[in-house]
Amino acid sequence: MSSAATTSPSVDKVDGFSRKSVRKAKQKRSQSSSQFRSQGKPIELTPLPLLKDVPAPEQPELFLKKLQQCCTVFDFMDTLSDLKMKEYKRSTLNELVDYVTVSRGYLTEQAYPEVVKMVSHNIFRTLPPSDSNEFDPEEDEPTLEASWPHLQLVYEFFIRFLESQEFQPSIAKKYIDQKFVLQLLELFDSEDPRERDYLKTVLHRIYGKFLGLRAFIRKQINNIFLRIINGFALPLKAEHKQFLVKVLIPLHTVRSLSLFHAQVIRGLLKFWPKTCSQKEVMFLGELEEILDVIEPTQFVKIQEPLFKQISRCVSSPHFQVAERALYYWNNEYIMSLIEENSSVILPIMFASLYRISKEHWNPAIVALVYNVLKAFMEMNSTLFDELTATYKSDRQREKKKEKEREELWKKLEDLELKRGLRSDGIIPT
Repeated sequence: MSSAATTSPSVDKVDGFSRKSVRKAKQKRSQSSSQFRSQGKPIELTPLPLLKDVPAPEQPELFLKKLQQCCTVFDFMDTLSDLKMKEYKRSTLNELVDYVTVSRGYLTEQAYPEVVKMVSHNIFRTLPPSDSNEFDPEEDEPTLEASWPHLQLVYEFFIRFLESQEFQPSIAKKYIDQKFVLQLLELFDSEDPRERDYLKTVLHRIYGKFLGLRAFIRKQINNIFLRIINGFALPLKAEHKQFLVKVLIPLHTVRSLSLFHAQVIRGLLKFWPKTCSQKEVMFLGELEEILDVIEPTQFVKIQEPLFKQISRCVSSPHFQVAERALYYWNNEYIMSLIEENSSVILPIMFASLYRISKEHWNPAIVALVYNVLKAFMEMNSTLFDELTATYKSDRQREKKKEKEREELWKKLEDLELKRGLRSDGIIPT
């Protein structure tokens, strides 16, 4: 397995609140090691013979002794300490890697706990704090693990161990359990991309070998993904979209909405607040943030349900909701989208706008509506005139029906009155 690691290329990140793409300046990250364990005196390891130099029957026992020796962890931040022993451990790890790759008969039942113990001693640790609270693995230079000369070989050994033809999951499951997996997943917070690359391979091998751990691994990874995130890199991946739809968007239904925000239009429309004007204003603000960066092809897909909702907001008796919706027509980019699709949007909006211009109680809203109507008329005067004529005709029919209903009710009232008078004998039957 290649130990070389490459950092991801710099990509633009979406900032949903500034409406701009932001690119962080790359920072030089100093090396640090989380492997240091204070030692009172220099570490001495007793040299052992090479595995190839002892008879085959003795190799399994020597293999266990070498595993136990490699549980010793050195301080790599002190570049001058224990140099001889560090090199001895490195060569021993190299030997173990080669041994598990080509040897047969070494993997006795006694070896499983010793292998897991050695791996655990080396890789499981408290990760050092980030040099920057705003570290972005896609933008900033990472903090590299100083103990990598040993750590890489431990990962390499463990992968070869898991891939061995002699490996028996039925025995290993006693030691590679849920606790082991949880500790493994915590290491994905490592800033060192080389370590994260090895961790992916290790987790993949464990997932393939241990059927009983698969559901647990999926659940724990899902829990990690459910943590609130800062944003997604572009272009969005399918799993990012699923995360938005299934996790972030439903969060808009809770009372603490003001503590967080996410972006997707259909989800917002689905959970649109009906009884809280403050939330409606917030949703309208969030929608504008999305529309400010949406692609025209995507806009076409959601324009009908979107403007049906905006039409309802414009008609709201709450001044702030109506005003916030009408402010969309002050946004140049949104106006360009509306103009390109005026033949669809104008019929959706016209009736509400025309009615508000005649009936709304707030003069400021009426003034804004007149501006919107004027903009629509300039966009598509022919359609505007047709809609005006249709609206007036419909209103006349509605008034006629309303008058007919009133007359009918009056006749019914008169009949009821006459019936009552007859029953009282006031008028003859």
